[in-house]
Amino acid sequence: MDLDRFTRRQVLGTAGGLAVSTLMPKAALAAPAYTFSHGEFEITVLSDGFISVPGEILVPDVPAEERAAILDRIDAPGGVVRAKTNIPLLRKGNDLILVDIGGGHKYQPSDGHLAEDLQNAGIDPTAITKVVFTHAHPDHIWATLVEGGGLRYPNASYHVGASEWNFWMDPDYLTNMPDALHEFAKGAQRDLNAIKDRVVMLKPGDDVITGMSVLDSAGHTPGHLSFELAGAEGMVITADVANNQIVSFEHPDWKFGYDTLPELAISNRFKLLDRAATDKVKLLGYHWEYPGVGYANRTGNAFRFVDAS
Repeated sequence: MDLDRFTRRQVLGTAGGLAVSTLMPKAALAAPAYTFSHGEFEITVLSDGFISVPGEILVPDVPAEERAAILDRIDAPGGVVRAKTNIPLLRKGNDLILVDIGGGHKYQPSDGHLAEDLQNAGIDPTAITKVVFTHAHPDHIWATLVEGGGLRYPNASYHVGASEWNFWMDPDYLTNMPDALHEFAKGAQRDLNAIKDRVVMLKPGDDVITGMSVLDSAGHTPGHLSFELAGAEGMVITADVANNQIVSFEHPDWKFGYDTLPELAISNRFKLLDRAATDKVKLLGYHWEYPGVGYANRTGNAFRFVDAS
């Protein structure tokens, strides 16, 4: 597990996160909503703000000069990447589905803006019918509970990968996980325990609803999932299998510091991007520049992200 080499401070993103966030105007934290249709789905891309990722975590295994050159092409003041958090809201029939829900101001000071974006879109939290988790990292699930402990989306069912659930709910996580993940696990157990009476366990090949299927994209976490929407050539909500629209596409074989199983993550990243380039599958990435919707074009043994918004 590569996370062993990073400090708790680095993994939590506190090394520079607060300083960076205080320089950002409020308008930059919450982008206006982008809406499009795919198959039978209407998709609105909401924002939870951004999280700060140290450059040495985004690209941990490259020489300093090469890292600096990459960071110069990314929103990374002082070598700290502002990774946007793009959250899809899916409408189909009577369903209103959120795929991940952000950090809820519990992870970093620059996250937690989804509630405001939902309000601006005219969506009451009680109207959400399903919350679907790609994985249980804090910037994806720590908004599960409101201040005081109640569920933020009280009428929703919660859908999570069975392998992901089992990994984070390990009662011996203090022994079995590196120190850098202990806070992640503590938060995951808090939120997963809160939804245990209404959880739906997923495995690759399942359908969340008709037209929304579960893809195995493990590696970033042991049970990481992506989701494919039927229609046209297909569309995949990637989550963190490809974390950055420059690094992950142009250097799919590079390790990413937050990946729990880095070699598996590299393999699944390449498979997804290769298929997307071959079949012209539309992609929606969680941490790409807003709204994170585009395509993968093949360039030799790598790829280039082409914005479709």
